[in-house]
Amino acid sequence: MIARMWEVRARPERFNELLSWVCDTALPGVEVLPQHVASEVFSSTDHRIVVVSRWRMQPVELAAPPAGLVAREPRSWDFTPVDR
Repeated sequence: MIARMWEVRARPERFNELLSWVCDTALPGVEVLPQHVASEVFSSTDHRIVVVSRWRMQPVELAAPPAGLVAREPRSWDFTPVDR
């Protein structure tokens, strides 16, 4: 299992549009893939959106968001579970 954390900062006045784009456009494009297990979307008061997705194997990048909606380009990190 691989967990990917994807984070983007919205332009403050475009936050709702970016959140809608993530939920209605970007995620549906990867949630149909056989290696996708689940995704969760989080938001913060400083206009960031975080998607944590779980994958059976190599994660797929979310599509690039429309440039006019973002204050900073997205970043992503992959994580694997730790046995403890």
